[in-house]
Amino acid sequence: MGKAIAVRFLPDEVTVKAEVGEPLLEVARRAGVTIPTGCLMGSCHACEVEILGGPNLCACISGVPAGTDEITVNLESDPLW
Repeated sequence: MGKAIAVRFLPDEVTVKAEVGEPLLEVARRAGVTIPTGCLMGSCHACEVEILGGPNLCACISGVPAGTDEITVNLESDPLW
């Protein structure tokens, strides 16, 4: 079993434990948080989220990053999706 870290989703202020490498979409679903999706291949960027202090990631193709005990995911909602 991998290392569990806290994943906090903004603006909902929901925090759940997740394993490093666990798909971000699955972590969000487990937390009851919706991340909009489109192509599910990372091409359309509908699922792009901001990792505070880190890069923007497409949640459909990205896992929970290693190297920290906690990450904060800022969900940006595009009204066109």
